Amino acid sequence: MSDFGARAARDAAAAIEKHLGGNSPTVAVVLGSGLGGLADDIEATARIPFREIPGFPTATIAGHAGALIAGTLAGKFVVALAGRLHMYEGHDVRLAAFPARVVHALGARTLIVSNAAGGVNRLWQPGDIMLIRDHINLMFRNPLIGPVEDGDLRFPDMSDPYDPGLSALVRSVAAEQGVLLREGVYAGLLGPAYETPAEVRIFTLLGADAVGMSTVPEVIVARAMGMRVLGVSCITNLACGLSSAPITHAEVLETTALAGGKFTRLIRGVVERL
Repeated sequence: MSDFGARAARDAAAAIEKHLGGNSPTVAVVLGSGLGGLADDIEATARIPFREIPGFPTATIAGHAGALIAGTLAGKFVVALAGRLHMYEGHDVRLAAFPARVVHALGARTLIVSNAAGGVNRLWQPGDIMLIRDHINLMFRNPLIGPVEDGDLRFPDMSDPYDPGLSALVRSVAAEQGVLLREGVYAGLLGPAYETPAEVRIFTLLGADAVGMSTVPEVIVARAMGMRVLGVSCITNLACGLSSAPITHAEVLETTALAGGKFTRLIRGVVERL
């Protein structure tokens, strides 16, 4: 049994449940860099810093509040993770995926993951919202390696890692709201350095439309547990080599702040119709 497996997730969930007033979430949302504004729309019953949840370290990255927020959003009881745990912070891949296990232990069976991503597709612009249709695991780590955890499939099917029904729903909501919704493939990388121009050319050949440093471990574990997953990226910058401007984390946060309202309305609309 890993340190961040099913038993540890149940222990973390038990600590969180003390703050939930007997409510159980049906939906969990992971908020990426600069996308934490959605948490302000939740009628919160609890806000728990990561450091107070067993197994969770303190978040260290700017744009990640590092807290679990539980409450009502669009009439549904949800939990939102304002921030996530990255392998480039020195965390094990199992810890990077651990929040997915915890929200599943709380009762959530739908997971919405979001992230800030660099645009590899030359036709896209910073501020675009991308529905993640598929991903490429270029982290070369898998959180399922080791003994099979209680409730996991040994060999989860990844032919549709992102649920087709949820994808159809977000397309419908985007059309109603007049949001231009891109669709593409997300390449997950270890980081923390941004990609070189040569690497970006390789990612294009591999079929990636956007690159980032998160999300993939959470999705793999969620699928192993049978959760439905919806993935959304905010394209924050053109990947290296596609623009003459240097890439900075400040630029990422600035773009997500500008696109945050659009992202919040989209996810709220999806949750309302679940």
